[in-house]
Amino acid sequence: MRRVRLQRDLPVPMPDGVRLLADHYAPAGAGRAPVVLVRSPYGRRGLFGFMYGRGFARQGLHVVIQSCRGGFGSGGILDPLGDEHEDGLATIAWLREQPWYGGSFAMFGPSYLGYTQWAVAPYAGPELKALATQITASQFRDAAYVGGAFALESALSWTTLTDGMSRRLGGAAALTAPRSTRRAVLSGRPVAELDLLSAGHPLPFFQDLVAHHADPAVPYWDKRDFSPKVGEVDAAVTMLGGWYDVFLPWQLQDYAALRRAGRRPYLTIGPWYHIDARHARPTMAEASAWFRAHLLGDPSRLRPDPVRLYVTGAEEWRDYPDWPVPGVRERRWHLQHGFGLGEDGPQEADPDRFRYDPARPTPVIGGPVLLGDSRPRDQRRLEQRRDVLVYSSPALRADMEMIGPVRAELFVRSSTPYVDVVVRVCDVAPDGRSLNVCEGVRRLGPAGPAGPGPEGVRRAEIDLWPIAHRFRRGHRVRVHVAAGAYPTIARNPGTGDPLAAGGPMVPADVEVFHSPGLPSAVVLPLCAPQG
Repeated sequence: MRRVRLQRDLPVPMPDGVRLLADHYAPAGAGRAPVVLVRSPYGRRGLFGFMYGRGFARQGLHVVIQSCRGGFGSGGILDPLGDEHEDGLATIAWLREQPWYGGSFAMFGPSYLGYTQWAVAPYAGPELKALATQITASQFRDAAYVGGAFALESALSWTTLTDGMSRRLGGAAALTAPRSTRRAVLSGRPVAELDLLSAGHPLPFFQDLVAHHADPAVPYWDKRDFSPKVGEVDAAVTMLGGWYDVFLPWQLQDYAALRRAGRRPYLTIGPWYHIDARHARPTMAEASAWFRAHLLGDPSRLRPDPVRLYVTGAEEWRDYPDWPVPGVRERRWHLQHGFGLGEDGPQEADPDRFRYDPARPTPVIGGPVLLGDSRPRDQRRLEQRRDVLVYSSPALRADMEMIGPVRAELFVRSSTPYVDVVVRVCDVAPDGRSLNVCEGVRRLGPAGPAGPGPEGVRRAEIDLWPIAHRFRRGHRVRVHVAAGAYPTIARNPGTGDPLAAGGPMVPADVEVFHSPGLPSAVVLPLCAPQG
């Protein structure tokens, strides 16, 4: 391992005159060499400096860790997601002028640090050789409005966290943000006021998210969405994600875009959630192997198959040539009369009914959130509620492995045209424990493809989180249907009013149909079991 020289607080000029500070980690005696660029809104020292700066520099690479605009000494005001394209390209231009720049570079980092990579990668030129991204995506809009429903807890906790960091609270903000957010969302106050409770003052980015809905055509997202350009990225890309991460569905969309463009990205998905410390070690190991291959010309540490998945339930790693994995068959599991679930088609039956009251919203237990522990949790307490429909299969006669995308197709009717449809798949053990495997939501309105059909019945398509899971022999597959998952998603007031409006709320009486003509089902990806 090489010794490392550190030069702190290098000023990097931006086109508008603002200067962003960066730390340079140089392998002693290396001279000109490839560079790893890391751009972060969370600071550039402490764990970042030790793991990323010294970790890559000891392998013979220059490392530049820069604080994004408006934080940790960098000038300007943080406009989350909004300045990373121009600031990133200006930083790359500065990088090329440095005497130690070796003519090629890579980028690295998780979450927002991964987003800063996508913001410049299509425009950075051939000197950008590699990206190593983790728990991130090229756009955060769809994660902020998952299925069209506002991801309240994650949005509020992140804006509270970044505000605390910008006010020099540093690491303490990471500890206090989840607690203050939870107090705020459980207060019952209107969404537009929750930042006052969580942070003590208005948070501009939170207010922007509340005001600018999920429609990608809204101009607000023009300079914050880089997903249309992913297929144009020539650099070699490796991705690491978690089955319980808030960004996984959109990370996999980026993978698919690269594959459609003829690229061969690497993909690793483990049993991790967003802030899970367990993915730190594989993050560094895989990025180091990637940079050795694409910056230093040594591919010896790359695995043969580009896709590596951890199969929950089986508790083992598997390697595959692609995602979705070959040989998967979609199987429809129908909701059935008497709250059954099975592959047999449904019989004629009356719909099941429940009432969703936004004044007392259906809670959520577990599931993907940004700053919490999102590992599976026992759902039995939730399953006792009257506003949650629960459909269960018979005990399985053999192991069944489900690896791939998951979706639901439900036929519903609601007393109000504005309603959310929440679907969750659980694994029920013989002792009765019901652990959530994946979930999804779709916000419905009076217009669009899920608008009312004959007699007001709507066909709702819900994308759930993808899975790689073994349902073991003797276990049961279980499906929840509800109209809320609070505070993961904001309550639906049933009126169609904007999020910020507040005002009255209208309960929704919801019917879920399961008959031969209206066959509600969850579509699961069946693989042949291994091992």
